[in-house]
Amino acid sequence: MSSVLYDTPGPRAKRRNVVLSVVFFVLLVLLLWWIYRTMDDKNQLTSALWKPFTESEAWTTYLLPGLANTLKAAALAMVIGLPLGAVFGIARLSDHRWVRAVSGTVVEFFRAIPVLLLMLFANEFYSRSTNVGSADRPLYAVVTGLVLYNAAVLAEVVRAGILSLPKGQTEAAYAIGLRKGQTMSSILLPQAVTAMLPAIVSQLVVIVKDTALGGVMIGFTELLNARGTLAANYANVIPSFIVVAAMYIVLNFILTSFASWLERYLRRSKRSTGAVLGAEDMEELNPAAVGGTFGTGAGGGFGSGTGV
Repeated sequence: MSSVLYDTPGPRAKRRNVVLSVVFFVLLVLLLWWIYRTMDDKNQLTSALWKPFTESEAWTTYLLPGLANTLKAAALAMVIGLPLGAVFGIARLSDHRWVRAVSGTVVEFFRAIPVLLLMLFANEFYSRSTNVGSADRPLYAVVTGLVLYNAAVLAEVVRAGILSLPKGQTEAAYAIGLRKGQTMSSILLPQAVTAMLPAIVSQLVVIVKDTALGGVMIGFTELLNARGTLAANYANVIPSFIVVAAMYIVLNFILTSFASWLERYLRRSKRSTGAVLGAEDMEELNPAAVGGTFGTGAGGGFGSGTGV
């Protein structure tokens, strides 16, 4: 079926697509074969290098504690960064110029600084200006860097998601007497969340992966850092990289799968049920509009009293 964005391929296009698919598959098989042969020639597929991953010590001593620290840092950064980003994103849409100026300056400043630099600065700050212990300092520094950078990025995601909604939504909310705060919390944000969800999830995946920067530069014992210690003890650098990469893939796949389910759930829950709002529902939503603008009068109906 043809559409505005897609034309049904004809016989020649179908043959071309089949040929390209076959060529791609053949090239992929050749690439995998070359990787296998290269690793085999370098003795990277010997059972001795992979045997540690079949024993519990490699997991309980190195990989699982590193994974736990990765999840801890990422979870803290998400829990703090998401609401902070939402606050700054909404603040950039404020009617007050000074609020827009301050929030815009903060967002643009932290977006422009690499997250690794923020981690290094936070580590030095906690080391020289606070009483944070050396054992907790790397975690604090990683979370601080992730929060400052990703909150700034998420603020732009929130702002873009709200601005993507039709202006008629805001105008209709103002027409029934809702204030801007009510319009934002009851009308705009619930609709914008679904539109923003793919971008938000992509940024959350970035947060999970960026925890590795703290392991490389400031000694945070996350998954990649734990891999280095494991590889040093078992002399299996390439296999350890492969196993850790697979763990990152599984972790991010779980995160994106959950986000896809959540997006479908939100879309289904926002479909109209056909329910009709009564006077009590309207009064609960906006008492001022029902009592003043519409004028219920003595009889409590819209047709009596002052009327519309």
